Amino acid sequence: MECFAKINLLLTFLLGLNSLLFYGIDAEVQHHEFVVQETPVKRLCVAHNIITVNGQFPGPTIEVKNGDTIIINVVNQAKYSVTIHWHGVRQLRTAWADGPEFVTQCPIKPGGSYRYRFTIEGQEGTLWWHAHSSWLRATVYGALIIRPKENASYPFAMPKREIPLILGEWWDRNPVDVVREATRTGGSPNISDAFTINGQPGDLYNCSYKETTVIPVKAGETNLLRFINAALNTELFVAIANHKMTVVATDASYTKPFTTSVLMLAPGQTTDVLVTMDQPLSRYYIAARAYASTSAKNVAFDNTTTTAILEYDCGCTRPAPPPQPIFPALPAYNDTAAVSAFNAAIKSPSSVEVPGPVDENLFFTVGLGLLDCPKGKTCDGPNNTRLAASMNNVSFVFPEVTSLLQAHYQRLPGVFTTDFPAVPPVPFDYTAENVSSSLSQPVKATKLYKLKYNSVVQLVLQGTSIVTGENHPIHVHGYDFYILAEGFGNFNPAKDNAKFNLVDPPMRNTVGVPVNGWAVIRFVANNPGIWLIHCHLDAHITWGLAMAFLVENGEEELQSLESPPPDLPAC
Repeated sequence: MECFAKINLLLTFLLGLNSLLFYGIDAEVQHHEFVVQETPVKRLCVAHNIITVNGQFPGPTIEVKNGDTIIINVVNQAKYSVTIHWHGVRQLRTAWADGPEFVTQCPIKPGGSYRYRFTIEGQEGTLWWHAHSSWLRATVYGALIIRPKENASYPFAMPKREIPLILGEWWDRNPVDVVREATRTGGSPNISDAFTINGQPGDLYNCSYKETTVIPVKAGETNLLRFINAALNTELFVAIANHKMTVVATDASYTKPFTTSVLMLAPGQTTDVLVTMDQPLSRYYIAARAYASTSAKNVAFDNTTTTAILEYDCGCTRPAPPPQPIFPALPAYNDTAAVSAFNAAIKSPSSVEVPGPVDENLFFTVGLGLLDCPKGKTCDGPNNTRLAASMNNVSFVFPEVTSLLQAHYQRLPGVFTTDFPAVPPVPFDYTAENVSSSLSQPVKATKLYKLKYNSVVQLVLQGTSIVTGENHPIHVHGYDFYILAEGFGNFNPAKDNAKFNLVDPPMRNTVGVPVNGWAVIRFVANNPGIWLIHCHLDAHITWGLAMAFLVENGEEELQSLESPPPDLPAC
């Protein structure tokens, strides 16, 4: 990978105000400096300079407790502007710290700085942090682990070890150049050259044998593996040879435990599993490869497999070379049935109070589209078009002169409108094999949808088959939500409302809308601010598959957005 050139992000983590556990140290206030810098590495036989945090790829793991307040000072010494998003953190009243560029803040320019401030409230489990600017998150990411409060415990037996496993995606080019080239031509970006586990492709790739991630374990112990999918554009199946996994949490919310041999994580999602080391003393692969959901023929995807090794301590000296690890069974790349079965098994640990009655019934189509190629130009989309994406036929345009939140707070006119449609402007057969070309042209605009404070929102996310049907992982900033139901075809309230799980639906922050299907989510709009909703396939958000909610203040002081911090970056 070409170096991003002279990136040097200084992240100083001042973790205080509440007792904080950081890297196993319990203290009232701790000060930490994180330096993101160019570091030489070798991947796939080629030497690269990449962007790392403190010379580490992935970046350092942050460990906090439920209730802790975190202050992160970010100083950007890069040639690229940058922001940091704390994926899945609810950011109650602190939308200024959420991080998506031109939504809640202007990006931090080279030489600039910004201090993020937020409190973890009512969340436990695994989240993560990543850059939210261009494709910088290809290497700028790390785990965010939230433990229970002091004197509280997990709802399961304490594991012997806890191991973050971050799934990533690797290009042998500067990822920023990859997305810029695709934007210029209007076509699809080049697919990745490899997937990674904790920054390493694994020994199925050339020149990766010695660098494969190895996880030492002991027979008989039960460990907690925290999986995070940080890949830019790919959902991933994961399996461990000869070992069952008991799912206990997703997206920092506990689940009703269930046992499985395969996980599926969409980009942005996290899954915590307990694994008992109950096999003969040997070496076992942890393997991950793509779930490619698109129904179109001849669509390229990265069909490689990344591996790490679960290595039992045999109390002996292993021969050189060590024995070949045992390989797990993984679903076929297009096994949508396996994805549906896995998602259907995820439920809340007990009965929950699903919010209701519903105040806002919304129906958003999510899918791809095509834009005309400018006159005199040649474009790489189908039939000389430019690829696009949209929600309710609106292809989202990010502002460039200020952020949406700043424009809202300062009442600046002309930056956005609040007329995002609550339903598709033109109803049609959303998942038909041949959708009329007249429906493939989205409108480019910056439209928001306004929500009253404390309103109950039910949102149907309907996939479309325009250009091609595909699984879309939709991430909602600022909120967790209940997933009431998922299905295939066109959502039909007359029959599909009966499928709603109103007893123990799972709570998540990212939902995979099934290929040529739908998902229904519900939440309470009790967090004022402007909150981005977007597909977490970065190619799709680049094409406009996003929108934003404007959640109004409540009547009380603690129901209102906090004032902007004095060091908020200027555009």
